[in-house]
Amino acid sequence: QVQLVESGGGLVQAGGSLTLSCAASGRSFANHCMGWFRRAPGKEREFVAAINWSTAYADSVKGRFTISRDNAKNTVSLQMNSLKPEDTAIYYCVAVRRMGVVTTARLYDSWGQGTQVTVSS
Repeated sequence: QVQLVESGGGLVQAGGSLTLSCAASGRSFANHCMGWFRRAPGKEREFVAAINWSTAYADSVKGRFTISRDNAKNTVSLQMNSLKPEDTAIYYCVAVRRMGVVTTARLYDSWGQGTQVTVSS
């Protein structure tokens, strides 16, 4: 497992942008699939995006969000553009050491504490 610390959440108006960052500590970061999940008030946790040697996105964020990673710095970022009130949620950085892009929450074994994103209308 790796330790994950998110940053960059906050309050933004609809149509605005935010960038979330996640710093990972531990070994073999480059061998981990990294991702983001979110949980909105009263809703189930949902997949947002993941990255390994390729990327995957939820349909609800495709074209608006971009996930990227810097293996030299052990960081993963989520650039969020054209934010909507329905993007309001706690966003969690996740990691698992395996090949491929993982979109299933139960397969991730490392979770950050989460960062709040609030989009006002």
